Amino acid sequence: MVDSGTWDLIHRERSAVADMLGGLTPEQWNQRSLCGDWSVRMAAAHIVAGAEQTTPHFLARLVASGLRFNSMIDVDAHRMGELSPDEIERRLRARTATTNHPPGPVMAMLGEVVVHGEDIRRALGIIGSTPPEAVTACLDMFSSGNFPVGGKRRVAGLRLVSSDVDWSHGSGPEVTGPGMALLVAMTGRREGADELSGDGVATLSGRMPVT
Repeated sequence: MVDSGTWDLIHRERSAVADMLGGLTPEQWNQRSLCGDWSVRMAAAHIVAGAEQTTPHFLARLVASGLRFNSMIDVDAHRMGELSPDEIERRLRARTATTNHPPGPVMAMLGEVVVHGEDIRRALGIIGSTPPEAVTACLDMFSSGNFPVGGKRRVAGLRLVSSDVDWSHGSGPEVTGPGMALLVAMTGRREGADELSGDGVATLSGRMPVT
């Protein structure tokens, strides 16, 4: 997928997440997301932080963190999570046409908003409508690389087959289910496995982070 098409999907997903955030109650903002111990507010703030990121700023923050990527991300999520819900929504809407990004492929920005948007939706029982092409692009990316969430290792030796989008990957014991559930599971969220079936589900579940 060329960058222009990827940016179209990124902007659509950012807008969809902003629309969702605009309808949340204070209680929902404080509820825990599917992303570790981050609240919905922190997960949303992390999406904004990524959307506002530039290469110089990213490198400066990484150096300041002692080159500890995960630490940098967590610190920034906590810092940005102090923003008001209205400010988080406003700043995300301001990034529905921009094309700045940190070092790395543009596709990573699509993965950020799709996965973390789903972290919020699933925690709150909200059904999303992510386009199939965005889901398959993210499935391709996370199943073929380990940074930053270990997707390639997690699905190694398994045959993944989506039941609702045109996508499959790998060989071995089969894991079948909706594309978004496969994506949630391969990025380390146990909640995704609840919608999956097949002989490989137990293996995939066993590779999830301990919580």
